[in-house]
Amino acid sequence: MGFDLVIFDCDGVLVDSEVISCRAHAETLTRHGFPITPDGVLKRFLGVSDREARRIVEGEIGRALPDTFEAEVKHATLSLYADDLSAIAHVGDAIAALDLPKCVASSGTPEKIHHGLTCAGLYDQLAPHIFSATQVKRGKPAPDLFLFAAGQMGAAPARCVVIEDSVAGVTGARAAGMTVLGFHGGSHCTADHEDLLRQAGAAVTFADMRQLPDLIAQAGQKQGSIAGFSPV
Repeated sequence: MGFDLVIFDCDGVLVDSEVISCRAHAETLTRHGFPITPDGVLKRFLGVSDREARRIVEGEIGRALPDTFEAEVKHATLSLYADDLSAIAHVGDAIAALDLPKCVASSGTPEKIHHGLTCAGLYDQLAPHIFSATQVKRGKPAPDLFLFAAGQMGAAPARCVVIEDSVAGVTGARAAGMTVLGFHGGSHCTADHEDLLRQAGAAVTFADMRQLPDLIAQAGQKQGSIAGFSPV
């Protein structure tokens, strides 16, 4: 039986970028009157689309952020990417070992996703099947992006497996009716990250991408019912 499609999140799953992204957002938000640390950004907005994060911030400060805000964050992020970004360890080999259709469904903008995957040397393995929250009405934790990606790839939601590192992403994928494997091996993940992913609905959690092909195969054998499944 198995799955018909593997859907990868990007930041924190394919590229080890969450720490970089949080730093860029924290510096830009603080400069515009919303003081916050990179850890604060991580805790509050991990996996949330830029559009939804902006809506939350503007609601709390009672005014709109400047029109240049996204451009400022993008410039700061891409500048840091050039020096500090790397792929998640062993993810390239894991992708190559999967004999299934694959795509990316990320909260980032198309430019950010492209730049991140290119810097990490992963773009050619996944292009052109790369989807952004800018293509749907609601970003994660809503299910829209996952359903859009599945529709574009011609796969039924129940036969999709999603690889996510954020509570928002796990929540959205579960709402879409998909099986989720929670990854907690990125440099941003704290000691409680695995538990948070399980509480959000991840069927399996893991920290080493070398496990991924076997975990997907074993999860698929459960035919979508893998409660209590543990990686070996």
